[in-house]
Amino acid sequence: MPDLVLNGDYRPILGLRETERAIKFIKDYFQEHLAAALNLQRVSAPLFLKKGSGINDDLNGVEAKAAFRIKDDGYAEAECLFSLAKWKRMVLADYGFQPGEGLYTDMNAIRPDEECLDNLHSVYVDQWDWERVITAGQRNLGFLQEIVRTIYGVLHDTEAAVHARYPQIVPILAKQISFVHAEELQERWPDIGPRERENRITEELGPVFVIGIGGTLADGTLHDGRAPDYDDWITPTRNGCQGLNGDIILRYPVLGRAFEISSMGIRVNQDALTQQLEIRGLSQRREFPWHKRLLAGELPLSIGGGIGQSRLCMFFLRKLHVGEVQASVWPAWMIERCKAAGVPLL
Repeated sequence: MPDLVLNGDYRPILGLRETERAIKFIKDYFQEHLAAALNLQRVSAPLFLKKGSGINDDLNGVEAKAAFRIKDDGYAEAECLFSLAKWKRMVLADYGFQPGEGLYTDMNAIRPDEECLDNLHSVYVDQWDWERVITAGQRNLGFLQEIVRTIYGVLHDTEAAVHARYPQIVPILAKQISFVHAEELQERWPDIGPRERENRITEELGPVFVIGIGGTLADGTLHDGRAPDYDDWITPTRNGCQGLNGDIILRYPVLGRAFEISSMGIRVNQDALTQQLEIRGLSQRREFPWHKRLLAGELPLSIGGGIGQSRLCMFFLRKLHVGEVQASVWPAWMIERCKAAGVPLL
C-alpha cells in the first residue's frame, strides 16, 4: 500500500459544508488576483484532444492516457488531458496575445497511472494552467525568478485573506520565497533521493523554488522527469547550471513534509526543443503539427505553468488529505482507513 499519513489527533478545522464554501472563496480569490498580477485573461479549455496532434503532454513519457473513440467522427481516437502546457502556447498564437499578455484556464485531467495514491496524489488533477507571451530578452533566470516572486506574493496574500475570513486558520507562509537549484540539492545531500532533499531544504528555508527540473544532474540522475517539449530544462543559467524551469514547494506542517504547489518555467524555443527531443530520443515528434508550428516560428516565446487547485485549497484549509477538498475515486482500503481516523473524504 502507498504511504498514507493518518494522525490520530487530526480534526478538520472546518466542517464539510463550510469547507465547500471555503473552497469557492479560495478559488475565486486566488484566480482573480493571479490574473491581475500577471495580466492574464481567462479562456475556455478542452477536456480531451485528438490523438496524434502532439498537443497533449506526456509527463514522464510512460504514463497511459485515458482514451476513447468518437462514434460520429469515424471512431477517431481522443485522449483525456494530462495538462495543457502545449495547448496554451498554441492558443496564445491563435488568439493574438502580445508580449506581457497571457491566459489562464481551468485544467481538469485524469491520470490513471498515478503510482502512489496518498494524502497528496489523486487520479483526478485540477489546476489553473496559465501561459504568458514573453520577449527573447526575457528568456533568462532573472525574469523567471521575478514571475515566481509575483505568484508567491499572490499565494501569501491569499493565505492572509483566508485568515481574515477564518481566524482559526493561522498564516504560516514566510514573506519571501527562496531559490535553489536542483544541482545544489544533489551536492548537499548526494545520498538521499530528490523528495527527501525537498523535505530537507523546505525544513531549512521554508518556501523554495527548485530550479532545473528535468535536466541531468552531475551524478547522472534527474531531480524529476519533464517532457522535452514544453519547459526549457537544457539552457544554461548564469551560474552554469541548466534549466529555466522549476517547482514552487512549500513546507506543510500538517503532514510534516515538502508540498509542491506549482510546476512552471520558460518554454522551449526552437533550439531547446531540438536538443531536448534528441536527448530523449524523440526527434520523431518534430513531425507532429504542433512541433512543426514551433520550429517554423509560428508560436510565441512564452512562460507558463500549472498551480494545483485542490493542493492550494488543502494547504490553506490545513487538510490532512486532498480528498477532503476534491471529489475523486479512492481505493476501498483508503476510504475505510480515513473514515476510521475521522478524515471526511468528499
